[in-house]
Amino acid sequence: MNLRELAENLGLEEDEYLELIGLFVEVGTTDLDKLQSAIDEGNAEDVAKAAHSLKGASGNLGLMEFFQIAKEIEEKGRSGLLEGAAEVTQALKERLKAIAEFAGQ
Repeated sequence: MNLRELAENLGLEEDEYLELIGLFVEVGTTDLDKLQSAIDEGNAEDVAKAAHSLKGASGNLGLMEFFQIAKEIEEKGRSGLLEGAAEVTQALKERLKAIAEFAGQ
C-alpha cells in the first residue's frame, strides 16, 4: 500500500488519511466480530449486512483487496450459501491486521 497515493486519491493529507484508517480499523474490528458471530449462527442475512458495511468502508478508503474479500462474503450471505465464509473472513481479519500495522495502530 502506498500511503501517499491512497491519501491523494481521496484528496487528503497523509495524516488525515491515517486518522481515517485508524477509525476504519476500530469499526472494522467490531464489524468483523459481528460477521464472525453471524457466520457461527448461520445467519446469512447478518453475514451480508456486516460484510456490506466492511465493503463500503474499505472501498471508500481505496483498500481494494479488503473490498474484494468483503464483497465475496457479502455475495455468499445474499445467496444464503455460507460455505467457505469462515475461511474468507479469516482472510479479512489478516488484512485488517496488516492495515492496522501499516497505519501504526
